[in-house]
Amino acid sequence: MNKKPNRVAVYARISKAMEQTNENQLLDLRRYVSDRDWPIYKEYCDGVTGTKDSRPALNQLMNDAKKRKFDVVLCWRFDRFARSTKHLILALEEFKNLGIDFVSFQENIDTSSPLGSAIFTIISAVAQLERDIIAERVKAGLRRARENGKKLGRPKVKVNLEQVKALYTHGYSIRAIAKKLGLRKSTAANLVKRATPES
Repeated sequence: MNKKPNRVAVYARISKAMEQTNENQLLDLRRYVSDRDWPIYKEYCDGVTGTKDSRPALNQLMNDAKKRKFDVVLCWRFDRFARSTKHLILALEEFKNLGIDFVSFQENIDTSSPLGSAIFTIISAVAQLERDIIAERVKAGLRRARENGKKLGRPKVKVNLEQVKALYTHGYSIRAIAKKLGLRKSTAANLVKRATPES
């Protein structure tokens, strides 16, 4: 038996300029919540914007999710919630990690149900597969670069130990030597030890 949620975040978004209000979506979502006796934590509503990335209400919802201010996210349809398939996968994976259920009214998907739980598992697997593919592409790119004779990593800085010794003798700190010669502080410290074994 599913645990009854305490708080529900309702999300609605107008997707076309001809739509003047989110009210039609909200009517369905409020009825859905009322039928299940779920209290609404907050309604997050976005309007038509110039860019897909400009979604202040959705951004606020995701921030509130990280603070665990609600237990369920309810939207009218997947495409009203997510900017893209990739965004949907990432959002659902984040909700899973936070212990937040996700419900899509039109698709009749509830991740607290056995079917929804399976969808979460599939989504997580797809997300992991995507990460693995990206990692493999990076590794393949590095291998190809090495085969082509390209040197990877930071270029090695040639340092004269006498120069290091002179700087240190003239009162330069290890931090100052590192900055002057373009080295890491730890590298500069090792060079000072080598250059001044008597100190």
